[in-house]
Amino acid sequence: MTYILCIETTTTNCSVSISDEANVVALKELNSANYSHSEKLHLFIKEVLQTAKISLKDLSAVAVSKGPGSYTGLRIGVSAAKGLCFAQDLPLISIDTLQSLANQLSNQSDYIIPMIDARRMEVYTAVYDNKHNQLEETSAKILNENSFLNYLEKGKVMFLGNANEKFNSICSHPNAVFIDGKLPSAKEMCKLAIEKHKKSDFESVAYFEPYYLKDFIGG
Repeated sequence: MTYILCIETTTTNCSVSISDEANVVALKELNSANYSHSEKLHLFIKEVLQTAKISLKDLSAVAVSKGPGSYTGLRIGVSAAKGLCFAQDLPLISIDTLQSLANQLSNQSDYIIPMIDARRMEVYTAVYDNKHNQLEETSAKILNENSFLNYLEKGKVMFLGNANEKFNSICSHPNAVFIDGKLPSAKEMCKLAIEKHKKSDFESVAYFEPYYLKDFIGG
């Protein structure tokens, strides 16, 4: 049996899951504004292993959400994933955070645009069609009332992520649909991780770095 441990720490949601060849068999997550990742992550890993009734030695790989997102959250998640891979001699799989976030929505719209909050009116975003094919590469965008207008003029666009309120406050287009309460989760990572594992699409454990997209700014 193939078991993959998935780790998601790019936003306030500290999320860990385990998948087998086809399904999510264990999930533990907590969305805390205090960023509890450093305290909760390893406890959650232990709990999902217990729920799945397996040990670290039974894992086939570790998958980590690679970003973009919180600088500190990314460091914590990637460091934990790499540590497990080194200790257990496991392959490392990286999952695009915006891709897994977009996968939370089905084909009820023409376009899906996940957004992760950055500083001020800036977001990390990408654009997908309703079958989750990427149409626009990941980028950092400063929002204004005309953002994503080319997609909004073509059809219904569903927005999700922790920057929804930011864009909703300035976007009045009738084709914009805001799906609130959605954050990146290790649950949606499982399917993507299984696909990558089947293709042996692995990262270098020694040299892999998170996808920060932008340099860290303190304060």
